[in-house]
Amino acid sequence: QVQLVESGGGLVQPGGSLRLSCAASGSIFRISNMGWYRRAPGKPRELVATITNIGDTNYADSVKGRFTVSIDNAKNTVYLQMNSLKPEDTAVYVCNADITERGWAMRRAYWGQGTQVTVSS
Repeated sequence: QVQLVESGGGLVQPGGSLRLSCAASGSIFRISNMGWYRRAPGKPRELVATITNIGDTNYADSVKGRFTVSIDNAKNTVYLQMNSLKPEDTAVYVCNADITERGWAMRRAYWGQGTQVTVSS
């Protein structure tokens, strides 16, 4: 069994910064990629940023230049450094990972529970 546990959310003023972390644990053979999505009230789930295990990244246009995704393969952990936060960044941020478990041939997607990020003065 595999679990994703997020941390680092909270309340921050516009222009501030937050750093999210997501650690994967369990019977992991290989992590192909990890990333972050977000859900804002009344809006569909949105991709924020993803990163492969060799460091290739992809960002939503709305966060380019402000957010940085990184991965620590030794710790099975993905980070999201969020700078210059705006009120429209307010959402539940959910971690995602494509993982192949030990003893399994196929990889599958896993999701965390989510962490709330609120940007408000």
